[in-house]
Amino acid sequence: MTGCRLNQAELDAMARQFAAQGHEIVREAGDADWHVVNTCAVTTHAAASSRKLIRELHRAQPDAQITVTGCYAQIAPEAVAKIGGVVRVVDNLGKDTLVEQLTGQPAMPFDAEPVAREAIPGRTRAFVKVQDGCDNACTFCITTVARGAGRSRPLEEVVAEVRALHTMGYQEAVLTGVHLGSYGHDHGSPDGLRDLVSALLAGTEIPRLRLSSLEPWDLDPAFFALWADEPRLCRHLHLPLQSGCDRTLKRMLRRTSQVSFAALVEAARTAAPDMAITTDVIAGFPGETDDEFNESTAFIEAMDFAGLHVFPYSPRPGTAAARMKGQTPHDVRQRRAQQLLAYSAAQTEAFAARFSGHVRPVLWENVAGATQDGFLNVGYTDNYVRVRCTHPRALTGMITPARLGLGQLRTYATAVPILEG
Repeated sequence: MTGCRLNQAELDAMARQFAAQGHEIVREAGDADWHVVNTCAVTTHAAASSRKLIRELHRAQPDAQITVTGCYAQIAPEAVAKIGGVVRVVDNLGKDTLVEQLTGQPAMPFDAEPVAREAIPGRTRAFVKVQDGCDNACTFCITTVARGAGRSRPLEEVVAEVRALHTMGYQEAVLTGVHLGSYGHDHGSPDGLRDLVSALLAGTEIPRLRLSSLEPWDLDPAFFALWADEPRLCRHLHLPLQSGCDRTLKRMLRRTSQVSFAALVEAARTAAPDMAITTDVIAGFPGETDDEFNESTAFIEAMDFAGLHVFPYSPRPGTAAARMKGQTPHDVRQRRAQQLLAYSAAQTEAFAARFSGHVRPVLWENVAGATQDGFLNVGYTDNYVRVRCTHPRALTGMITPARLGLGQLRTYATAVPILEG
């Protein structure tokens, strides 16, 4: 897989469908008879990574059949079909039936029993696709072309899937979509996402529910009431800003501003003071002057994010931004991105440090190694602080309270699990 959490959600669903039909999901590319690659096209680098991955899989197992889907396959199907080993290209609209197309057997996405006997390897968090497509017209984005118009899955279907995932042993469900905040809008429900979250909290027992990226204009202060006295709803919001300069936001056709975004962040933190708020930022958008970049950086610093996803601007053919005058030179884009990445690393560390000495629930997701003192367990708190601990037990799949400390590595906080018995 390359790309976003939505791609991960789609591949996870396919893996469960394959497993339910009796197929084995393997870890090593050389052991596979079939490869399914879900590609990304959000940047030129993502598209190149997709091509590279396909070639690597073909080299690892030349006899395996490779099926390619996703956004890069959608916008460049002929180029994908010419890559060695590719036997099938499935567009995004056909992706939901991909398993059935490959095997000739009906897919059973919510039949937990066949999968529960042997969980999908390495999964403690499940990404659940609840919505696809987007009706926005951001000038930099190719997604509307690649994914089509916004469309939502039925609420009851999502609840059934999350209930099944919990039966399989998953401890956290992450709701994903291209435009997650628009969930239900195509069905005439302006509060669709709020209704979905409420239904999942009432209708399932999964210990954790997390929301992925949410456009800031989709939320109002009443939305944050969901977090009141609800520990199962993770204290983490990813609100894509893209730029902290109003003039740049207008060129992007982003439906937010410094004033409205700041008010939203304040409302979220008032409702849940320990909320981690992260964001996306594009560096070097066409026409971005030094003054605009500095204004954007100052606003980003004022928002005190827990971390940034930084993207040097990447022109995508077919988008309005690619045709704009004043394209920022490549070296300037890269320099600005590196400046933002350095700031992001410092902010991620500073956010984690706020909770040093605090006890927070941690979902232990994997074992990264072992020493003579025990297993090196890695996981995340509910508010998305990445932690690790050395413990005599492998804790994968467990949610335990843990006392946080300052990490020796910038990418982790330390934790001391508090276990019963």
